[in-house]
Amino acid sequence: MKIESLIRPVITCTIHDNLERAAQLMWEHAVGCLPVIDDEGHVAGMITDRDVAMGAYTQGTPLRAIPVATAMAKHVFSVLASDDTAQIERVMSQHRIRRVPVINDQGHPIGIVSIDDLVIAALDAKLSTGEVAATYAAVAGRAPLQS
Repeated sequence: MKIESLIRPVITCTIHDNLERAAQLMWEHAVGCLPVIDDEGHVAGMITDRDVAMGAYTQGTPLRAIPVATAMAKHVFSVLASDDTAQIERVMSQHRIRRVPVINDQGHPIGIVSIDDLVIAALDAKLSTGEVAATYAAVAGRAPLQS
């Protein structure tokens, strides 16, 4: 199965935005993370709702005064829409991440896939439940249960 069949629309913010804008976008679109794009439209980082909360807590200033670039994860793992779903399972498992941006050949975000999307695909019998369970266990930092 190709990743393109799992892609959900992506909402982004820019490296020039502040945490207030990131939080606003997450609230308005009911998402927990945003790819952060640079001036060329490439993924430069990822910001999560937890990053926003921790940025506010550790810096003790209003969200509007904190640049997204200071709170985002700067090392981003992404996949191409044409990749097989095994690739996104490897990326999630190896790096213990729940959401992965899907980029085009130019490095621009075109969608996002979450661990939840893999679980739903497994429930719909489009993916192996065993492989998705192993990916989920790896992301959660736990070894799969032995039967």
